[in-house]
Amino acid sequence: MQPGKQSGIRRVTSWQLVGAQLRHFRKLAGLTQAALAEQAGVGEDTIASIEQGRRALQLDMAIQLDELLETKGVLRVAVERIPRKERYQALVKDFVQYEQNAASLLWYESQLVPGLLQTEAYARFIFGCNYPPLEEDEIEKRVADRLDRQKILERKPRPILHFILEESILHTEMGDPDVMREQLLHLRRCMDLPFVSIQIMPRNTPRHAGLSGPLILLETPDHDGLAYVDGQLRGELYDEPADVSALMQRYGMLRSQALTVAESTRLLDALLDALLGETCPAQHTPPPARRPSTGSSPATATVTAEPASKSPTTGASPATATVTAETASKSPPTPPPSTSATPR
Repeated sequence: MQPGKQSGIRRVTSWQLVGAQLRHFRKLAGLTQAALAEQAGVGEDTIASIEQGRRALQLDMAIQLDELLETKGVLRVAVERIPRKERYQALVKDFVQYEQNAASLLWYESQLVPGLLQTEAYARFIFGCNYPPLEEDEIEKRVADRLDRQKILERKPRPILHFILEESILHTEMGDPDVMREQLLHLRRCMDLPFVSIQIMPRNTPRHAGLSGPLILLETPDHDGLAYVDGQLRGELYDEPADVSALMQRYGMLRSQALTVAESTRLLDALLDALLGETCPAQHTPPPARRPSTGSSPATATVTAEPASKSPTTGASPATATVTAETASKSPPTPPPSTSATPR
């Protein structure tokens, strides 16, 4: 074979072999994909994706399917024997599944509020900016999916969530001023959740460790470390220990460069004071469970009360509020609560 020329041989992954086994046992049992999906309590597309090797078969589901198909643990053993190098490869498109089951998440964002912390209106505006433009029904589907992901905030046991946001995110107006005001108030409420820690990266940070863009570090329930880096067309999932370690070190540097949790809270309070024209409320209730709707979201209902001194119609946007990390951190810093969410 000439150098650089493809052999034409299609590589078969371990997940495709597991999928082929499932398909074989399903047919032996005389079941259609729809019938097996109904018995397993999942969608037909889930069974189809597993059989095609496009979705990894999770261990708990493998045990369930072994019972339904009476395969005496064959699928369970097959999943347990998947090489580590391939264990997570098939689930790049299904990162949300990892996210929902994560023991901890470390998330650095450079341009947008992280998806788990977005309001409905903020998310809708972001998807409306997609190019080529999305159809309205597709936008609404993506908004619904994004809000559904936020169920992790209600999950028990609670995950440990740590976020680092660039200060510029707070000042970049997404949509009209009401959208940003709602988003910033929601972000402030999230800061009070005991399992959520948020740090702000000052705009004047020298030798910034995050110039390569956003990243997410995740600890699975089995205490494996994963890293996810989103791209223009698709995301990349990394599970090699050397790769995860390098990105973990980068995240550690970002944490040391950012404002402390206490300083970050004061910065956002000062920004909200400037936007609302009044003292930011001392009491912040946790964000309510928000689900997609055709009307205003529950989050909107909690923040639409008009401030005592409303800015003009063209009013001050987050960009016009001259509250910065430098001014917000002039008061003596108080020790922040423990925020360690490093996978162990």
